[in-house]
Parts: sequence; structure tokens; C-alpha cells
Amino acid sequence: MPKAPFRIAIPDEALDRIRRRVADFPWDAMPASEDWRMGTPRAFLRDLAAHWLERFDWREAEARLNALPQYTSPIAAGGERLRLHFVMEEGSGSAPRPLLLLHGWPGTFFEFSRLVEPLAHPERHGGREKDAFTVIVPSLPGYGFSSAPGAPMGPRRMAQAIDALLARLGQAGVIAHGGDWGSMIAGWLAFEGRNVDAAHITMAGWRAPGVSLETDEERAWGARMHANLEREGGYLRQQATRPHTLGYAMTDSPVGVAAWILEKYHAWSDVGGRRLDEHFSRDDLLTTVMIYLVTGTFVTSTWTYFGWAEERAAPLPRGARIERPVALAGFPGDSVYPLPPRSHAERHYENIAQWTDMPHGGHFAALDAGDLLVEDLRRFARTLGGREG
Repeated sequence: MPKAPFRIAIPDEALDRIRRRVADFPWDAMPASEDWRMGTPRAFLRDLAAHWLERFDWREAEARLNALPQYTSPIAAGGERLRLHFVMEEGSGSAPRPLLLLHGWPGTFFEFSRLVEPLAHPERHGGREKDAFTVIVPSLPGYGFSSAPGAPMGPRRMAQAIDALLARLGQAGVIAHGGDWGSMIAGWLAFEGRNVDAAHITMAGWRAPGVSLETDEERAWGARMHANLEREGGYLRQQATRPHTLGYAMTDSPVGVAAWILEKYHAWSDVGGRRLDEHFSRDDLLTTVMIYLVTGTFVTSTWTYFGWAEERAAPLPRGARIERPVALAGFPGDSVYPLPPRSHAERHYENIAQWTDMPHGGHFAALDAGDLLVEDLRRFARTLGGREG
């Protein structure tokens, strides 16, 4: 059987343990700085924790997630046997194109939950049935409700696992969309996957070997990226080198997990002068955090960085490029991982079929600019042929 139905049902005792840890957090041990540059502020997080304890209802979030058609499937790829969790919604019409939506860290499949319906059934949302997709949203290996590999797995091996899932589901000619790690996985699928015909990415994560910065514009972008990582990249170095040392603390502290994750939502999003919980709802933020907590996958999710570091030790031959069609969508609120100049991107991706500079939105585009992302995906699918424009 290629897939088995799946429903989320977290035991009460697991939820009670999380609540006790949140309630017992020693807030007075934390300094009172309100500066996000020093990490998640105490007042913001304490306020969120009060909402967590008094108003947030995991059972309501669980029910909303369970309204999506969820499955698991066993796959074997890259020397690993895994059971992958995924959402799969068959699209309207006679031949909907398969669309793969790939999250990254610290995201989850929940990011795409509100996009599944309009992408699969556009005619119910003022669109055209001919733009329908069959939507597949996996949890990456070691994230959420997917099983963890036996050892750290980087984005290239994750792409092999996702490709095996697509084959098991009988899905070919797929468009792979991704941001963050999802952009790298989509890139690997477009480079060497058997079942993906094109990639749509919001971060230029997949890089061709031997490509340098050649123009003044490219060198200025490279300098900004270097400065961004000097300022914001501490998490990356820790997770790529000593993920377990971090993991012991996070396993014992739900508040710590929230602080670590929500700092990224603040830094990488189009927040402007607003509070983070005015940009994203508190329940959305807590649903994301809780998926890591109720599945116990914070540590194995950080393995992606360690696996990526190992994969970089075996680079591709010089001159390797992605030849399949690629669309890039840049969201201005992602100040940490902005798209490169197009001239630079064209030396990694030989066939850039679409380039979109979005008016707003950030790193977590599906959550804060979902309508823009949906339309951009539809437009890209039309450029690939097989439908009326």
C-alpha cells in the first residue's frame, strides 16, 4: 500500500508535561532586555507563555491539522528506511499537475496548511479549475511526524528520500517548491531527481560549484550576505557542529524551544515596526513550536545542518548546473537570505523561466504572503505548458 491514512493524536500526558515546563519556567533568571538583537525578549516571551497556558488549545490546532488529508508511507533511499508523513490533496479537474511544497527549519508542514485548498481547488476561491494542483506537503525526515534517519541527513539525501516518496505515490512531472532547506531540496530534485520537472524557490539555496561573484552588484550582495551571517548565523554554526549540546537544553525546555525558533521568525520576516505576534498570530506561532515539542523532533531537525556540512565535503564537478526550469521569487522582508542578483543566479540555474520581486513578505512566505505565493506558483505552472495561459 503506497500510503496509510494518518491522524495526529498526542497523548494528554505529553501535553501536560509541556504545560508544567512552561508554567515552571524561572522568568526572573532572565535579564529584562527588550532588544531582539540580543535574542527573544523576556517580556514578549513571557506574554506568549501566558497565552500558551491560558488560551492556546492544542486540541483545536490538532483538529485543524487533522482536517487536512494526511498519510504516511515507508520509503527506502540513501541507505535509510524511513516513514514519511505528508499531506496529499488531489486537485480538481481531469489532470491536475502535482505540486510538492517543502518547508525548512524552523518550519513545519503547517506553514502550507492554508494554501492546500486554494492550490488544489482554485475554482472554489475565485480561480480557474485548470490551474488546479495535486498538492503534496511532506514533513522532512526528522521533522514533525516523519521518522528520523539513523544519522544526520543533509538536503541532497533528503531530496533522494522525497523523490522516493513521489515515485511510491506515482507522481511524476512534479513542480517542487521550497524555501529555506526546502529550496535546496527542490534544487537537488531539479538537478538529479527522477520525478521533478521544475523548481520554484524563494531562497537560492542550491549552489553550483565554481561560481564566483563577478560584478559590483554581486560583490555588494555577497558582502551583505557575509554581514548577515556574522550577525544572524550563530544558530547555523551551532547546529552544524554541535547539535546535541544544544539539544539537551531544548529537550528540557519548551520555553527555550520557543525562544530559539521565534527569534528566527522575527529576524527573517517582514515584521516592520510591529510586534511579532501582530504579524503572525500567537496561535500560529505556538502551533509551529508545539509540532516540534509534541513530536520530540527539535534535535533531529537540527541534524539537517550537520548533514549539510558533511555533504559539502563531496562537491559536484565544476560546471554542474540545474538545467530544468526554475522560478525564483524574492520576498523583501527576508533580509537575512535575500535572492542574489539575477546575473549571479543565472550561473547556478541555466533556465530561469520566471523571476518575481514580491511587494512584501518574508522568509516564511506561505504564512505571511500566501496569496502572492499561490499566484506565483500558478503563473509558473502556466509557463511550463500543458495549460491555457
